[in-house]
Amino acid sequence: MARWFLGTGFRFLVLFLFMGQFRATFSQQATFLSQSELGISLGQMYYIGDLNPYKPFYRSQWAFSLMYRYNVFTRMSLRFNYTQGSVEAFDQDSKNPLRVNRNLNFHSNIKELAGGIEFYYANFYFGRTNSKKDIQGTCYLLAQLGVFYMNPTTTLNGETVELRPLGTEGQGTPLSKKGTYSNFQLCVPLGVGAKAQLGKNVMVNVDLAIRKTFTDYLDDVKSATYADPTVLATASGENAALLSNRSIDGDRHGYRGNPTTKDWYVYAGATVSFRLGRGRKCFQLR
Repeated sequence: MARWFLGTGFRFLVLFLFMGQFRATFSQQATFLSQSELGISLGQMYYIGDLNPYKPFYRSQWAFSLMYRYNVFTRMSLRFNYTQGSVEAFDQDSKNPLRVNRNLNFHSNIKELAGGIEFYYANFYFGRTNSKKDIQGTCYLLAQLGVFYMNPTTTLNGETVELRPLGTEGQGTPLSKKGTYSNFQLCVPLGVGAKAQLGKNVMVNVDLAIRKTFTDYLDDVKSATYADPTVLATASGENAALLSNRSIDGDRHGYRGNPTTKDWYVYAGATVSFRLGRGRKCFQLR
């Protein structure tokens, strides 16, 4: 009997020492929600085109964006956002006498829906802060494809007038084979940014993305010359003729726009986003 107790005790001692080499832990397994974020951004929007060829943040306007991000892996995320703001420009602000004499201006609301990827310069683990090797922030490149709504307007006699229906360059009249342009256009947002996590569930990032568009009518200006005011007034009304050529000297053969370039707009903002889930806990022996 004593031998049996000694043998059984020895076996339990060996089993205890063997199990002591392992420890039970709980780790988190990624889920769709734990890899997803929702965020809101506030920033500035401005335009580059015929009425502002190159000046950054000229007459920039406040804008905002709602964002969804899915962290695919440590070097790339999918990003979708809705952005809303406005752009405007005035020839009277220019130092170029030709543009001052042209005397055009416009304002347009912008509503954009876009999706694409963020590519990180370094491996980034959102939600992991325990290891010294886990990077808490990184820089990234942004590339998206989107569609946006625009509606260029101006002011005439104190009233806001939509320019697209007027065909100020002869669109939709005997002066042009083209109809009026669409309010909806394609864009390609391309940008750079930096991001950092605050704890395991909050992310902040700042970025600037320029929107390549495929229209030259964001500002309602494309043609290098003015349309015949008599034909334009007959086909589209007196306002079309008045707003087509607002030059100070009234020269019908003066400079209107540059048909060889397209218009751009830019959004720069700061975003706060929140992780939607914490992951699924799973049991591990180590």
